[in-house]
Amino acid sequence: MQALPNSSYTMKPEMKTTHKEIDTVLSTLQRKLGTSTMLGRMGKKYDAFKVLISTILSARAKDEVTEEVAEELFKKYPDAKHLARAKKPDVAKIIRRIGFYNAKSENIIKSSKIIIEKYKGKIPTKLNELLTLPGVGRKVANCVLVYAFKKDAIPVDIHVHRISNRLGWVKTKTPEETEKELMKLIPKKHWQAVNDTFVTFGKTICTPISPFCSKCPIYKHCKRIGVKRSR
Repeated sequence: MQALPNSSYTMKPEMKTTHKEIDTVLSTLQRKLGTSTMLGRMGKKYDAFKVLISTILSARAKDEVTEEVAEELFKKYPDAKHLARAKKPDVAKIIRRIGFYNAKSENIIKSSKIIIEKYKGKIPTKLNELLTLPGVGRKVANCVLVYAFKKDAIPVDIHVHRISNRLGWVKTKTPEETEKELMKLIPKKHWQAVNDTFVTFGKTICTPISPFCSKCPIYKHCKRIGVKRSR
């Protein structure tokens, strides 16, 4: 792990996280990392179909690989109408570089068929409707709400789950529990920006193993829960 300031490890005493601290942490990260404080409100609006399918494919896969695979997939199947007509072996052949490609092929084809038949080709805009689609859990559904429809939600992936616990904002065991607690803790004005901010932070500084604590811009706000002392 990268050396901590003062070359020592100390756990900060348990303190309640305040809205002021949340404001400071998120604004500092957004300024340093270049993420948008108004993501979803003023930022780019993404194609809902592509967000949905890409996020389904991203489960247990590296983002870089998912992006490449999704781009190739959309060249042949640019919308739900085309993907609904696809044959599973053809889709599996395109996405086989990512994990669980057989199950994911089946899920994205089935979801596309439901979108065409039940929603007339439109991606659902409500959480409970999105959750009925094959392969769609809360993270996928919330990503669609935030990135495609600019709705207030907190998509919780491994980065958001890990960082929220390290900061001491939550003490949870699953992403679902983390989402529930963050919705209670974080002011709604920040919900749309949490995922983008923490994912970028989690990939570049607050990594799963050997986080770069020595260059962390929010070090003084972090309780460093789960971060082992450097040797």
